[in-house]
Amino acid sequence: MKYEIDKQFLVDCFEAFVNAPSPVGYYVKVNPVVERYAGMFGHEVTYDNKQTAYITLEGEDNSKTVMIGAHLDTIGMIVRRIDADGMIRVRQLGGMNFSSAEGATVTVHTRDGKDYTGLLACQSHSVHVFDDARTLSRDETNMMIILDEKIKKREDVLALGIQHGDMISIDPGCQYTENGFLKSRFIDDKAAVACTFAMLKYLTEHQIKPKYRTILAFPHYEEIGLGGTYVPPEVSEFVAVDIGLIGPDYNGNEFAVSICAKDNSTPYDYELTSRLIEQAKKAELDYAVDIFYRYGTDANAALKAGNNLKAGAFGMAVYCSHGMERTHIDGLVNTTNLILAYALDI
Repeated sequence: MKYEIDKQFLVDCFEAFVNAPSPVGYYVKVNPVVERYAGMFGHEVTYDNKQTAYITLEGEDNSKTVMIGAHLDTIGMIVRRIDADGMIRVRQLGGMNFSSAEGATVTVHTRDGKDYTGLLACQSHSVHVFDDARTLSRDETNMMIILDEKIKKREDVLALGIQHGDMISIDPGCQYTENGFLKSRFIDDKAAVACTFAMLKYLTEHQIKPKYRTILAFPHYEEIGLGGTYVPPEVSEFVAVDIGLIGPDYNGNEFAVSICAKDNSTPYDYELTSRLIEQAKKAELDYAVDIFYRYGTDANAALKAGNNLKAGAFGMAVYCSHGMERTHIDGLVNTTNLILAYALDI
């Protein structure tokens, strides 16, 4: 039987996290949001040296420790060059899809704490001007940022305090429709973060402990394959809550939770994956089992790094991953339910 999940909390929590910029390696604005939401439910946050945030829950049985992870980092960019005319050239952080991001509002975050917005554009930016405006490849070579400042030359940009190595985030453009569709960049993986906190809210309000000692982990380097490489040594199982995919090979959809049996490099633990499937059945969830190509999770990274643990993965399926993504609130509800079912070991 499904648990009653607070849908409004899910949406509000997602919006709070998605509006806190966190391109790979830039944790200064999103970690305080973790602390705020943890504090709502009486928990403190601890950090490792990679700034992974942890919330530790005592279990009914503390002889075993499991971990549930949802990554905080998103794809983004970093300043690589400032041209003579003041245009900013970038390197990507994670698997950017520049074609999808073209025309988006971006923010440059300086080392001294200033933020400057701009427009991500192709250097052949207008069909009225450039013959190759429609055909020029959208990649690091040809994309640029036009600052929303009165800029005429490189020195004007430097005078703002912008320098090589400054982080750049992309405006999420979040929308939530009356019939429950969520459209936003970075549903991967801010929606999974919201689901994890919705699970924590349910446990707190119903005064329930998880079956085993449970660590909630929120890493920062998943989009470059490093988020889950360190796992506290007492952890014997690591379940990554991350997006599912929608496409011709897949059974998943926006309304279900997708259980990942294999990603681009490895099958997930057979027993743990089978257990997640049985828990989804017992909880009467709308779920699918899929294997994903060009895809990995923090649990996968943990295995590759040699951690001695079982790994599993599941999450809400989205359209247009690494672009303007879309899913449905039902997918978040089913995902939250499976997190609860796993934590309570139903």
